[in-house]
Amino acid sequence: MARPRAPGGLEQAGRAFWLAVTRVYELSPAELVSLRRACVTVDALAAMDAEIAEQGLSVRGSRGQVIPNRMLKLRCEVERVLDIQVRSLNLPMPGEAEGRRRSPAAAAAAYSRWAAASG
Repeated sequence: MARPRAPGGLEQAGRAFWLAVTRVYELSPAELVSLRRACVTVDALAAMDAEIAEQGLSVRGSRGQVIPNRMLKLRCEVERVLDIQVRSLNLPMPGEAEGRRRSPAAAAAAYSRWAAASG
């Protein structure tokens, strides 16, 4: 099966994520929709990272006080959304024929076992 082309409208980070996933996995049409949403989220995170880099971790509040950049909290929330989106794809871990839904702790443990076994 031919690898699906990255959807239009994705930025560099989203396109890179699309290519990284589609080079390794053959996805169903429904999974491609989920992957596209994840790629849009990856692009949003990249834009937030650029904005945080430009503004800094702290900014001036309405009264001139130093406060944490509000983008930090938003970035954390969007990162959680990306985690959910990627887990919903159920991509197999290295050495598996089929993926399955895992908690973040179970995925980390499976990856650790794979890394230890592959040296």
